[in-house]
Amino acid sequence: MRRLIVSTFLTLDGVMQAPGGPEEDDSGGFAYGGWSVNYWDDMMGQVMGQAMSTPFDLLLGRRTYDLFAAYWPHATDQAGAKPLNDATKYVVSRGRPTLEWSESVLIEGDAAEGIAALKKEDGPELQDHGSGNLVQTLMRHGLLDEYRLCVFPFLTRSRIVQFADGTIPSALKLVDTKVSTTGVVVGTYEPAGEIVTGSFAPE
Repeated sequence: MRRLIVSTFLTLDGVMQAPGGPEEDDSGGFAYGGWSVNYWDDMMGQVMGQAMSTPFDLLLGRRTYDLFAAYWPHATDQAGAKPLNDATKYVVSRGRPTLEWSESVLIEGDAAEGIAALKKEDGPELQDHGSGNLVQTLMRHGLLDEYRLCVFPFLTRSRIVQFADGTIPSALKLVDTKVSTTGVVVGTYEPAGEIVTGSFAPE
């Protein structure tokens, strides 16, 4: 069984829109594109380098695929470019887009069924990077094995948040944590079943 991991950069209020640059995604009038850049330090480089050093394929929603495909094939000298360009990219889309980035495969039919079948195949781990809508589908069908969340000490406002309306309530177990010199909290979590509630009120 292939593990499926979601890896996301988030602001403190849960926004995952355009962390890499001003022109990445200004939909909704978003004015803070590139908000993650000034928080980068050696530890963040090590975290991302470690994630990229393990063999992986990508699982991407259409919007994230288009953003990646417009940049990474033309940025071959950037850190992380080679493993991203070499990976097989499995794309979830309601349409039938032309996938011009090398090693790209469209998941046809029901997305959840296609991804579940993909997980049963032999191959490296599957990584999703910042596909907000797709993550909702993965959670709803119990397909995620791990969350790697980099939470940056930055507050903004955006309609595009990682865990928005429709997120399935669920418990997570922290399995690893790191903190950068700039205050980024990198948490690795695994699903831990249903939420268990209690009360501090005296019995």
